[in-house]
Amino acid sequence: MTEQNPWKIKSSQSIYENPWISLTEHQVLNPSGGDGIYGELHFKNYAIGIIAIDEMDHIILVGQYRFPLKQYSWELPEGGGPLNGIPLDSAKRELLEETGLVAKEWQEILRMHLSNSVSDELGILYLAKDFEQFEAEPEETEQLEVKKMPFEEAYQMVINGEITDSLSVAGILRVKLMRAGF
Repeated sequence: MTEQNPWKIKSSQSIYENPWISLTEHQVLNPSGGDGIYGELHFKNYAIGIIAIDEMDHIILVGQYRFPLKQYSWELPEGGGPLNGIPLDSAKRELLEETGLVAKEWQEILRMHLSNSVSDELGILYLAKDFEQFEAEPEETEQLEVKKMPFEEAYQMVINGEITDSLSVAGILRVKLMRAGF
């Protein structure tokens, strides 16, 4: 297999744009040479997730209603960070905003593309430890419930399909693998 791009773009049209995303429709020749269209969703921010684990091996989860899913979701503290910014600074800001926590120890543990068949969104996950508690400062669009639970209980929620957010699933599984020596 070649790593060369087998797609040929004949033309592109901007369909939609807001401060967070843009959608482009491309008229293409697919890898077999046939005509087609390809919708490409560009994210203007990194997706940032924080696995916050305290000295008692409790993880911090945030619960909120997710509009696109039309359901409540338990997940890691998450948010966005500008592509031209420092991702760790965004992670620190998000953890404080959503939970009121300020961590002294930070480790980047994973980078992942969240839906690479239609988007270029890059997710970056951090493990955060050794906290001080301050007042949470959620954005006006966020009605959050913060929950602390044993890490193994959150891991079971992932295994049982109760946590389905991609950054949360990947982050919790990554920590479990790190603990097993991988």
